[in-house]
Amino acid sequence: MIETPSRILVVDDEPSITEFVSYALKKEGYEADVVDNGEDAFALASANNYDLFILDIMLPGMDGYELCRRLRSKTTAPVLFLSARDTELDKVVGLEIGGDDYLAKPFGVRELIARVRALLRRGQGGEFPGASNSITASGITLDEDAHTAAGDHGEIDLTPREFELLASLMKSAGKVVSREDLLRDAWGWEYLTETKTVDTHIKRLRDKIHAAGYDPALVETVRGYGYRFKA
Repeated sequence: MIETPSRILVVDDEPSITEFVSYALKKEGYEADVVDNGEDAFALASANNYDLFILDIMLPGMDGYELCRRLRSKTTAPVLFLSARDTELDKVVGLEIGGDDYLAKPFGVRELIARVRALLRRGQGGEFPGASNSITASGITLDEDAHTAAGDHGEIDLTPREFELLASLMKSAGKVVSREDLLRDAWGWEYLTETKTVDTHIKRLRDKIHAAGYDPALVETVRGYGYRFKA
């Protein structure tokens, strides 16, 4: 039986945020709809069944708090607030009106996906059947929950950034990942940096892989395109 992917509605009026969040969600296999205001979001929520809502607080017209209140009259699906307003009062208000979690901007892709997974599990009453947050390719297993990468030669000592790069590459093992996509994955939604930064970190990642006893050539350079992890 094929499991239907979770459907998520993202509500934010900043294109850079919606682009990053929807990209990250779709890469994880979720379906993501995007809207930039509360009124349209409520209309979509009334016409469709969503498993999770990701809401900005500062929205034009109806703000995220009011949208959350209205959603609670329609659905029990979890609500994750995203906001640059990260005071304790903002968080308390968001949770008291029916929100389930609160993530302050800026945020990284791993933290976002971890919150999404936790809320979806909670919404469905536990772990998903067969759910696994580990990836194995070329003798290396990357565990996203434990934040480790290891194989027959033991664990590879990685910084958080190197871990994110390796995770992005291993999730697309055998396929080319562009420098731009690696920037999105490893640097989060604030990835305004030069692509040559990726090259520097890839070199360090290869050095760490080699130091741990694995073949650094597992991370291949595809000239003019990006990098590829051997499947």
